[in-house]
Amino acid sequence: MKKEKILFWVSTTIIALFEGVMPALTSQTELAKEGIRHLGYPEYFGNALVIFKVLGVLILVIPQISKRLKEFAYAGFAFDFLFAAISHAAVDGMNGQTFFPLIVLGILAVSYVYYHKLNSDSNL
Repeated sequence: MKKEKILFWVSTTIIALFEGVMPALTSQTELAKEGIRHLGYPEYFGNALVIFKVLGVLILVIPQISKRLKEFAYAGFAFDFLFAAISHAAVDGMNGQTFFPLIVLGILAVSYVYYHKLNSDSNL
């Protein structure tokens, strides 16, 4: 049980840092705005994305949040990472920016699997 908790919290913390803290702190920088424009999205899309990322991270890390909302947050992040990879591939071709979201998706999968392992005992 200790190993499962460590793997869950390490992977979830990485997601929280990449998807909650960093976007919240850097979303209004010119580099971030240019990144959104470069992919062909309007600026307001980046702002909405940051709001939903921060909310999603809060849902994942607060234990009292319902399991149903956590499932939606995991799904939302999975779609976010998949569509980020597709957007980068469509605009820039296959490069590091194309695969980075897929790496983070792998970390999200670890968080998801261990979230369910930790909560399967409480369902019995």
